[in-house]
Amino acid sequence: MADLKKLAEDIVNLTLLEAQELKTILKDEYGIEPASGGAVMMAGPAGDAGGAAAEEQTEFDVILKSAGASKINVIKEVRGITGLGLKEAKELVEAGGKAVKEQCPKEEAEEIKKKLEEAGAEVELK
Repeated sequence: MADLKKLAEDIVNLTLLEAQELKTILKDEYGIEPASGGAVMMAGPAGDAGGAAAEEQTEFDVILKSAGASKINVIKEVRGITGLGLKEAKELVEAGGKAVKEQCPKEEAEEIKKKLEEAGAEVELK
């Protein structure tokens, strides 16, 4: 049991670079990839892909397609949603086709979409 505690402590104390290297080793050598929730998940047989597609999507990306005519209002909304500074929010809005928020629940994604569309933006959920 002490070995498992030490292993857990070592994993928690990894730097970002070390964690990235660990991820690469687990993927390349053992076929283990992190799941979207951050937990480690073993790669299963490829034949189950059809079953996974039938499941309802629970996480969505909110993509800003264009700012529309009211770019300033859209920038204000993006700042409020993301917490970005003025410069970063302006760059995100002007770039177009970028994700404002990724992997958020359906209700939150729809609320963000509604806010951005009310500000004059064209938004897409993926």
